[in-house]
Amino acid sequence: MNGLFWLAPIAGITALWFAARFYKEMLRESEGDETMRSIAGYVREGAMAYLKQQYKVVFRLFVGLAIFLAILAYGFKLQNEWVPFAFLTSGFFSGLAGFFGMKTATSASARTAEAARHSLNKGLTVAFRSGAVMGLTVVGLALLDYSFWFLVLKNCVYAASEAERVLLLTTTMVTFGIGASVNALLARVGGGIFTKAADVGADLVGKVEANIPEDDPRNPATIADNVGDNVGDVAGMGADLYESYYGSIIAAASLGAIAFFRQPDLQWNAVLAPALIGALGIFLSLIGIFNVKVGSVETGKAILKALDHGIHVAAIGLVVLSYFLLQWLGLGAHIWGALVAGLVTGIVIGKGCEYYTSAEYKPTRLISEKAESGAGPVIIGGLGAGMSSTMIPVFAVVIGMSLAFGFASQFQVSAFNEGLYGIGLAAVGMLSTLGITLATDAYGPIADNAGGNAEMSGLPKEVRQRTDALDAIGNTTAATGKGFAIGSAALTALALIASYVQELKCGLTRIGKDVITVNGELVKTSDVSLVQLMHFFEVHLLNPKVLMGMFIGSMLAFVFCGITMNAVGRAASKMVDEVRRQFREIKGILTGEAKPDYSRCVRISTESAQREMILPALMCIIFPFVVGACLGVAGVIGMLAGTLASGFVLAIFMANAGGAWDNAKKYIEEGHFGGKGSEAHKAAVIGDTVGDPFKDTSGPALNILLKLMTIASIVGAGLTLACQF
Repeated sequence: MNGLFWLAPIAGITALWFAARFYKEMLRESEGDETMRSIAGYVREGAMAYLKQQYKVVFRLFVGLAIFLAILAYGFKLQNEWVPFAFLTSGFFSGLAGFFGMKTATSASARTAEAARHSLNKGLTVAFRSGAVMGLTVVGLALLDYSFWFLVLKNCVYAASEAERVLLLTTTMVTFGIGASVNALLARVGGGIFTKAADVGADLVGKVEANIPEDDPRNPATIADNVGDNVGDVAGMGADLYESYYGSIIAAASLGAIAFFRQPDLQWNAVLAPALIGALGIFLSLIGIFNVKVGSVETGKAILKALDHGIHVAAIGLVVLSYFLLQWLGLGAHIWGALVAGLVTGIVIGKGCEYYTSAEYKPTRLISEKAESGAGPVIIGGLGAGMSSTMIPVFAVVIGMSLAFGFASQFQVSAFNEGLYGIGLAAVGMLSTLGITLATDAYGPIADNAGGNAEMSGLPKEVRQRTDALDAIGNTTAATGKGFAIGSAALTALALIASYVQELKCGLTRIGKDVITVNGELVKTSDVSLVQLMHFFEVHLLNPKVLMGMFIGSMLAFVFCGITMNAVGRAASKMVDEVRRQFREIKGILTGEAKPDYSRCVRISTESAQREMILPALMCIIFPFVVGACLGVAGVIGMLAGTLASGFVLAIFMANAGGAWDNAKKYIEEGHFGGKGSEAHKAAVIGDTVGDPFKDTSGPALNILLKLMTIASIVGAGLTLACQF
């Protein structure tokens, strides 16, 4: 094994060290006056209380899954014996990344508001460095978890040959990702339901009915809204992107073992390359983070330019250094071309999402203009913009995937496995600078909470203007970040489907099928290729089971969104009723003479989220097993293909439509088309209430769905084979 492996854990430790440093620097900043500290305390207390309840639910579910996986592994010998233990660590670290990010965010909001009193640049620095804690924690923990299990398995897994040992090791590690995926889905869905129930309730009753400003302390749901920003957009997002990053590395490593099976001298290097690229990305992300500065020009364009500069520094550095790394590993310039194709694809997707969601561009401004005609045209405009916005990401992924496959295979039909490895490495390239891209995403909720704190504390008008500028750009960077996550999910899911086929090969050996018949010829299972396995299982479009699976998979993406959207709707209805009740029954709230019952609103969101998040998660885990038992391997692969195709497009549509509605509202709040309190503003608020669960609950959870269902299929491969044979 190449000694460069140690670069991965060293990079992980470095990322955590800088995360701790940025956290301590943030704590040294002033949290403002007594009112600002008190409001931040309410939010922090509510967020921690919610997370404590969520972890109780997650713990019970994980115990149940561990028992189920142990029965599969030790009772029926249908899965490797490491899964019941290793899936717990990936789930734990996924939750830990979200916890650290949220702990930082709840401490940073008041400090960002106080910093914004001095200048936009100081406010950006505090918010962005605090967001960087999340980014660096995610990549640091992921690389350390990967490195730990890699070393354990390297010394504990044995096979007939070294090449087969590497293959078994990486295939085993792919199954470990189920823990991170399950926790990420629960965190995303639960946090998304919490935050959007509070947000919708606060906006509809506060802004539209009572005609009071956003984050007004007289609104009973305003604390719950600010708590939700942290549990959904920070803790949920951290768990989500931990899963994306971790999943892309283990999937690419598995494909590397397959692609270079006949070249033992390169096989280890191909397996190590994804983690080493991630390590390079950490060091370059740190350089990019230190390059984010606004200067004296206090405008939204200046903020976006500063953030783009940091990302571009990291991305360009990775393009250059990864070339020398892959050459050193002996993998060649063609593999580097696949990596760059993934990185460029991510940038194109990000820019496409930015165009359709930023108020700097025509699509969002047109939605703002439609608000003068009422809420109906706003909703129609947002839906139209979201649907149209899918074109750029889809073509970017299609072209990027074809280039990655072509470069890695050197455009040779015989090098199919190398082409798949190129696609896996492209996904790694897309997420390689996650340390800084996630920082640009995570800083948005911090800026949003800072604006809420400024409003509730009665800070000068220019402070709120600065936090609003930070928040508006945060919405755009969040949409860009979601585009990266969804785009990488598409590539990673394809790589995981290839890993699923490889797991079937291992499963056939477990159930005693050492020889299979392919195209009328007997072939040793250990020698069969991925393409031959597809022939063996009759995976083609003329097989009705494949088509049935595709229909089921396509349906699952929509049903999943329907369940989560309805969950937000039910919780929001309760929130609306509660806010109206308090305005009606607690005399003096609107005059400022009485204090609202904030805790009641926090409790409504918490109870709703805990109750509603279980069904979507169980659906994603159960369906691969059920379809596998009923339709066999062909049905499972069809289901995964259907989920991948429909889920990817649906996720882009929902994320961009939601971002466009949100920024259209903010564009009006800047003073256009009547400004705050106008009829156009009220219409835009209604559009935003539709967009909130689109972009922060259902849409971002879909990219987890794509991978969780594939990994669940991999874990259940043994059961599928046992039922089929």
